[in-house]
Amino acid sequence: MTQAADVGTEVGSRRDRLRAATAEEIIQTARRLLVHSGPGAITLRAIAREMGMTAPGLYRYFDNRGELVRHICAGIFTELGADIHQAIQGAGAQAPDPAIKLTAKMVAACQEFRRWSLNHPAEFALLFGVPLPGLDDGRYDIADECALAFAGTFFTLFLELWSTAPFPVPEAADIDPGLAGQLTRYRDALGTDIPVGAVLTFLRCWTVLYGAVAMEVFGHMRFALEDPAPMFDLTLGDLAALVGLRYPAPA
Repeated sequence: MTQAADVGTEVGSRRDRLRAATAEEIIQTARRLLVHSGPGAITLRAIAREMGMTAPGLYRYFDNRGELVRHICAGIFTELGADIHQAIQGAGAQAPDPAIKLTAKMVAACQEFRRWSLNHPAEFALLFGVPLPGLDDGRYDIADECALAFAGTFFTLFLELWSTAPFPVPEAADIDPGLAGQLTRYRDALGTDIPVGAVLTFLRCWTVLYGAVAMEVFGHMRFALEDPAPMFDLTLGDLAALVGLRYPAPA
Protein backbone atom coordinates (compact mmCIF):
# COMPACT_ATOMS: atom_id res chain seq x y z
CA MET A 1 0.00 0.00 0.00
CA THR A 2 2.81 2.37 0.86
CA GLN A 3 4.58 1.74 -2.45
CA ALA A 4 1.35 2.26 -4.38
CA ALA A 5 0.71 5.48 -2.47
CA ASP A 6 4.23 6.70 -3.27
CA VAL A 7 3.71 5.96 -6.96
CA GLY A 8 0.40 7.80 -6.89
CA THR A 9 2.01 10.80 -5.20
CA GLU A 10 4.82 10.86 -7.76
CA VAL A 11 2.35 10.70 -10.65
CA GLY A 12 0.27 13.46 -9.11
CA SER A 13 3.35 15.60 -8.52
CA ARG A 14 4.47 15.11 -12.13
CA ARG A 15 1.00 16.02 -13.35
CA ASP A 16 1.01 19.16 -11.20
CA ARG A 17 4.41 20.18 -12.57
CA LEU A 18 3.25 19.70 -16.15
CA ARG A 19 0.09 21.67 -15.47
CA ALA A 20 2.08 24.53 -13.89
CA ALA A 21 4.53 24.54 -16.80
CA THR A 22 1.72 24.69 -19.35
CA ALA A 23 -0.03 27.49 -17.45
CA GLU A 24 3.23 29.46 -17.39
CA GLU A 25 3.72 28.87 -21.12
CA ILE A 26 0.21 30.22 -21.75
CA ILE A 27 1.02 33.33 -19.70
CA GLN A 28 4.29 33.94 -21.52
CA THR A 29 2.65 33.40 -24.91
CA ALA A 30 -0.03 35.93 -24.00
CA ARG A 31 2.65 38.39 -22.88
CA ARG A 32 4.44 38.08 -26.24
CA LEU A 33 1.15 38.83 -28.00
CA LEU A 34 0.70 41.85 -25.73
CA VAL A 35 4.16 43.16 -26.57
CA HIS A 36 3.89 42.60 -30.32
CA SER A 37 0.27 43.56 -30.96
CA GLY A 38 -1.24 45.19 -27.87
CA PRO A 39 -3.77 43.99 -25.28
CA GLY A 40 -6.44 43.37 -27.90
CA ALA A 41 -4.29 40.54 -29.28
CA ILE A 42 -4.60 38.56 -26.05
CA THR A 43 -7.34 36.14 -27.02
CA LEU A 44 -7.64 32.49 -26.12
CA ARG A 45 -7.93 31.62 -29.81
CA ALA A 46 -4.69 33.44 -30.69
CA ILE A 47 -2.84 31.89 -27.76
CA ALA A 48 -4.08 28.42 -28.68
CA ARG A 49 -2.93 28.95 -32.26
CA GLU A 50 0.53 30.00 -31.10
CA MET A 51 0.83 26.97 -28.81
CA GLY A 52 -0.71 24.39 -31.10
CA MET A 53 -3.62 23.80 -28.76
CA THR A 54 -7.37 24.17 -29.06
CA ALA A 55 -9.00 27.23 -27.54
CA PRO A 56 -11.32 25.08 -25.36
CA GLY A 57 -8.23 23.32 -24.04
CA LEU A 58 -7.04 26.58 -22.45
CA TYR A 59 -10.10 26.62 -20.22
CA ARG A 60 -8.54 23.77 -18.26
CA TYR A 61 -5.98 26.31 -17.06
CA PHE A 62 -7.84 29.64 -16.97
CA ASP A 63 -11.56 30.19 -16.60
CA ASN A 64 -11.62 33.15 -18.98
CA ARG A 65 -9.52 35.84 -20.62
CA GLY A 66 -9.85 38.14 -17.62
CA GLU A 67 -8.34 35.58 -15.28
CA LEU A 68 -5.46 35.04 -17.70
CA VAL A 69 -4.76 38.77 -17.96
CA ARG A 70 -4.72 39.06 -14.17
CA HIS A 71 -2.07 36.33 -14.02
CA ILE A 72 -0.07 38.20 -16.67
CA CYS A 73 -0.25 41.34 -14.51
CA ALA A 74 0.81 39.36 -11.45
CA GLY A 75 3.89 38.02 -13.22
CA ILE A 76 4.88 41.44 -14.52
CA PHE A 77 4.46 43.08 -11.09
CA THR A 78 6.63 40.34 -9.57
CA GLU A 79 9.33 40.79 -12.22
CA LEU A 80 9.38 44.56 -11.84
CA GLY A 81 9.43 44.41 -8.06
CA ALA A 82 12.31 41.92 -8.10
CA ASP A 83 14.34 44.12 -10.47
CA ILE A 84 13.83 47.18 -8.28
CA HIS A 85 14.65 45.22 -5.12
CA GLN A 86 17.88 43.99 -6.72
CA ALA A 87 18.79 47.55 -7.70
CA ILE A 88 18.20 48.75 -4.13
CA GLN A 89 20.29 45.93 -2.68
CA GLY A 90 23.20 46.75 -4.93
CA ALA A 91 23.19 50.51 -4.29
CA GLY A 92 25.28 52.43 -1.83
CA ALA A 93 27.19 49.42 -0.53
CA GLN A 94 30.48 51.31 -0.47
CA ALA A 95 29.09 54.64 0.74
CA PRO A 96 30.49 55.49 4.20
CA ASP A 97 27.93 58.21 4.87
CA PRO A 98 24.41 56.98 5.78
CA ALA A 99 22.71 59.85 3.95
CA ILE A 100 24.66 59.14 0.77
CA LYS A 101 23.82 55.44 1.07
CA LEU A 102 20.11 56.21 1.47
CA THR A 103 20.24 58.57 -1.49
CA ALA A 104 21.94 55.92 -3.60
CA LYS A 105 19.18 53.41 -2.76
CA MET A 106 16.41 55.87 -3.58
CA VAL A 107 18.01 56.88 -6.86
CA ALA A 108 18.66 53.25 -7.82
CA ALA A 109 15.02 52.31 -7.21
CA CYS A 110 13.70 55.22 -9.26
CA GLN A 111 16.17 54.74 -12.09
CA GLU A 112 15.40 51.03 -12.29
CA PHE A 113 11.66 51.78 -12.43
CA ARG A 114 12.29 54.18 -15.31
CA ARG A 115 14.68 51.80 -17.09
CA TRP A 116 12.31 48.85 -16.86
CA SER A 117 9.33 50.94 -17.94
CA LEU A 118 11.07 52.36 -21.01
CA ASN A 119 12.20 48.86 -21.99
CA HIS A 120 8.71 47.38 -21.46
CA PRO A 121 6.21 50.01 -22.65
CA ALA A 122 3.45 47.49 -23.41
CA GLU A 123 3.73 45.90 -19.99
CA PHE A 124 3.89 49.33 -18.34
CA ALA A 125 0.70 50.35 -20.12
CA LEU A 126 -1.03 47.18 -18.97
CA LEU A 127 -0.08 47.75 -15.33
CA PHE A 128 -0.21 51.54 -15.06
CA GLY A 129 -2.26 52.77 -18.00
CA VAL A 130 -6.02 52.69 -18.49
CA PRO A 131 -7.31 49.46 -16.83
CA LEU A 132 -8.70 46.88 -19.21
CA PRO A 133 -12.44 46.30 -18.85
CA GLY A 134 -13.16 43.79 -16.11
CA LEU A 135 -9.79 44.07 -14.37
CA ASP A 136 -10.78 46.79 -11.91
CA ASP A 137 -13.81 44.94 -10.54
CA GLY A 138 -13.10 45.11 -6.83
CA ARG A 139 -11.85 41.55 -6.48
CA TYR A 140 -8.74 40.74 -4.50
CA ASP A 141 -6.70 38.04 -6.17
CA ILE A 142 -3.20 37.20 -7.36
CA ALA A 143 -2.89 40.40 -9.41
CA ASP A 144 -3.70 42.59 -6.40
CA GLU A 145 -1.43 40.54 -4.16
CA CYS A 146 1.52 40.98 -6.52
CA ALA A 147 0.72 44.68 -7.04
CA LEU A 148 0.86 45.21 -3.27
CA ALA A 149 4.15 43.33 -3.10
CA PHE A 150 5.52 45.64 -5.80
CA ALA A 151 4.31 48.71 -3.89
CA GLY A 152 5.86 47.25 -0.76
CA THR A 153 9.28 47.41 -2.41
CA PHE A 154 9.03 51.21 -2.51
CA PHE A 155 7.24 51.48 0.83
CA THR A 156 9.90 49.40 2.60
CA LEU A 157 12.55 51.75 1.25
CA PHE A 158 10.48 54.74 2.36
CA LEU A 159 10.22 53.29 5.89
CA GLU A 160 13.98 52.81 5.94
CA LEU A 161 14.46 56.46 4.99
CA TRP A 162 11.97 57.54 7.67
CA SER A 163 13.42 55.39 10.46
CA THR A 164 17.07 56.08 9.66
CA ALA A 165 16.87 59.82 9.06
CA PRO A 166 13.39 61.22 9.82
CA PHE A 167 12.45 64.16 7.63
CA PRO A 168 9.88 66.93 8.05
CA VAL A 169 6.32 66.01 7.06
CA PRO A 170 3.05 67.95 7.32
CA GLU A 171 1.24 67.87 10.64
CA ALA A 172 -2.06 66.00 10.57
CA ALA A 173 -3.87 69.18 11.64
CA ASP A 174 -2.52 71.00 8.60
CA ILE A 175 -3.88 68.42 6.13
CA ASP A 176 -7.34 68.79 4.62
CA PRO A 177 -9.65 66.71 6.87
CA GLY A 178 -11.10 64.76 3.97
CA LEU A 179 -7.63 63.91 2.71
CA ALA A 180 -6.38 63.12 6.21
CA GLY A 181 -9.20 60.62 6.68
CA GLN A 182 -8.31 58.84 3.46
CA LEU A 183 -4.64 58.81 4.37
CA THR A 184 -5.45 57.36 7.79
CA ARG A 185 -7.44 54.52 6.24
CA TYR A 186 -4.62 53.82 3.81
CA ARG A 187 -2.06 53.86 6.62
CA ASP A 188 -4.14 51.41 8.63
CA ALA A 189 -4.41 49.12 5.59
CA LEU A 190 -0.62 49.20 5.31
CA GLY A 191 -0.33 48.11 8.94
CA THR A 192 2.02 50.89 9.96
CA ASP A 193 1.93 53.63 12.60
CA ILE A 194 3.91 56.33 10.80
CA PRO A 195 2.39 59.82 10.90
CA VAL A 196 -0.34 60.66 8.42
CA GLY A 197 1.93 63.37 7.05
CA ALA A 198 4.53 60.72 6.19
CA VAL A 199 1.91 58.72 4.29
CA LEU A 200 1.08 61.87 2.35
CA THR A 201 4.75 62.35 1.52
CA PHE A 202 5.01 58.74 0.34
CA LEU A 203 2.08 59.23 -2.03
CA ARG A 204 3.50 62.52 -3.26
CA CYS A 205 6.78 60.75 -4.06
CA TRP A 206 4.93 58.07 -6.01
CA THR A 207 2.88 60.56 -8.03
CA VAL A 208 6.01 62.54 -8.93
CA LEU A 209 7.89 59.39 -9.97
CA TYR A 210 4.99 57.79 -11.80
CA GLY A 211 4.08 61.03 -13.56
CA ALA A 212 7.61 61.58 -14.85
CA VAL A 213 8.01 57.99 -16.05
CA ALA A 214 4.53 57.73 -17.57
CA MET A 215 4.94 60.93 -19.56
CA GLU A 216 8.18 59.58 -20.99
CA VAL A 217 6.88 56.07 -21.69
CA PHE A 218 3.77 57.38 -23.46
CA GLY A 219 5.77 59.91 -25.47
CA HIS A 220 4.23 62.99 -23.89
CA MET A 221 7.58 64.77 -23.54
CA ARG A 222 8.44 64.60 -27.23
CA PHE A 223 6.82 67.95 -27.93
CA ALA A 224 9.73 69.56 -26.08
CA LEU A 225 12.50 67.06 -25.44
CA GLU A 226 14.33 64.56 -27.61
CA ASP A 227 16.15 63.18 -24.55
CA PRO A 228 14.20 63.43 -21.27
CA ALA A 229 16.98 61.81 -19.20
CA PRO A 230 18.36 65.13 -17.85
CA MET A 231 14.80 66.13 -16.93
CA PHE A 232 14.40 62.89 -14.99
CA ASP A 233 17.62 63.72 -13.15
CA LEU A 234 15.95 66.92 -11.97
CA THR A 235 12.95 64.85 -10.87
CA LEU A 236 15.27 62.75 -8.72
CA GLY A 237 16.35 65.95 -7.02
CA ASP A 238 12.71 66.81 -6.31
CA LEU A 239 12.08 63.35 -4.87
CA ALA A 240 15.19 63.50 -2.71
CA ALA A 241 14.09 66.85 -1.29
CA LEU A 242 10.70 65.40 -0.30
CA VAL A 243 12.41 62.84 1.93
CA GLY A 244 15.11 65.11 3.35
CA LEU A 245 17.94 64.01 1.08
CA ARG A 246 20.10 65.82 -1.47
CA TYR A 247 20.62 64.72 -5.03
CA PRO A 248 23.17 64.88 -6.47
CA ALA A 249 24.77 64.04 -3.14
CA PRO A 250 27.35 66.57 -1.97
CA ALA A 251 30.93 65.57 -2.71
